[in-house]
Amino acid sequence: MNIYVGNLSYSVRDEELRAAFEPFGQVLSAEVIFDKRTRRSRGYGFVEMSDDSQARKAIESLNGQEFHGRELRVDASQPRSEKPAGGDRNEGHRQSRRSAPRASAPAPAPAGGLRGFFKKIFG
Repeated sequence: MNIYVGNLSYSVRDEELRAAFEPFGQVLSAEVIFDKRTRRSRGYGFVEMSDDSQARKAIESLNGQEFHGRELRVDASQPRSEKPAGGDRNEGHRQSRRSAPRASAPAPAPAGGLRGFFKKIFG
């Protein structure tokens, strides 16, 4: 069973997440999700456990518990196709960007010399 773990402290790493779930049964994987651009934790992760009954016990036990100074939000993870509509705050934004590309302004003609260099750097 896949388990969503939210409200994680930004300092939590995969090994610590795994260690929190191992007392409840065999953990197949534990992953904290990181932002690719900033390389900072996004504050949530996923744990996969081999046995559904052990996973449910871990969810019941850890949901609402303090972990590294934060109250965890632990729930069974749902595949994207089963999530309720509107679950992704940015989904509408992504669609509008794809469907209506922005018109770009023509690039200004480059100014030459030292004056152009300073203008480019300092605006």
